[in-house]
Amino acid sequence: MTDTTPLRPADRRGLADEVADRIRAAIFDGAFPPGAPLREVDLAARLEVSRGPIREALAKLEREGLVRTQWHRGATVTTLSAEDAEELYTLREALERLAVARFHTHATPADLATLEEIVDRMHTAATEHDLLRLDLEFHDAVYAATRHDRLNQAWSAIRAQIILFLLSRIAISTDYRSQVPGEHRSLVAALRAGDPRHSTELFVAHLRLAYDRLAGTF
Repeated sequence: MTDTTPLRPADRRGLADEVADRIRAAIFDGAFPPGAPLREVDLAARLEVSRGPIREALAKLEREGLVRTQWHRGATVTTLSAEDAEELYTLREALERLAVARFHTHATPADLATLEEIVDRMHTAATEHDLLRLDLEFHDAVYAATRHDRLNQAWSAIRAQIILFLLSRIAISTDYRSQVPGEHRSLVAALRAGDPRHSTELFVAHLRLAYDRLAGTF
C-alpha cells in the first residue's frame, strides 16, 4: 500500500531552522534589542531567502518566547514585563536548586574543569555580549552535568527567554562585566568544595542579584 501522507521537504525545514538560528544569534548579539521589529521583507533580503522560511523561523522563535507577534505590529523581539521577569526568576531559581543538588551527586572532575575553563574565558571576554554568551554556556554546563534529561528539557524550554533577561540586564546595568566573572568563579569554588547547602545559597544569591537589578527598572 502506498503511503500518500503529505510530507514537507526536509531541506525547507532545515532552512527555516537555520534562519531561526541566525535571527536568534542576532538577538543574542544585540543586533535586535527587546522591542525591535522583525520585518519579514527586510529579513528575507538580508538572509537571501524567501519569506516562507522567515515566517516559519519567526513562528519557532515565538514558541520559544523570544518573539511576539501582534496583528497590527507584526513580529517584534519580546520585551519582558515585570511579571515576565518575576516568573522567569522564580522558575529558574527552582530549577537551579535541583541542578545544584544533582551536580553534587552526578558531576565528574571533567565537568568541574569545563566550568573553570568557561570562567577563564569570561575574564578575557571582549564584549558584554561575549560575556553574556559565556554566562549562558556556564549554566548550560551545570545542567548538563546533572545527568537529568527532564531537568535539561525544562531549562531548554526557558533558555531563550533567559537570553532576553540577560540582555535586559546588560541594557540597564553598568556592573555586569565587572561582577559576573568573579561571581561565577565563586560558584565553581563552592561546587568544588562539595558543600551543597553553600553552593545553593551562592547560586540563589547570584540569580537574585540579577533579578533585583532588572526588577528595579519596572
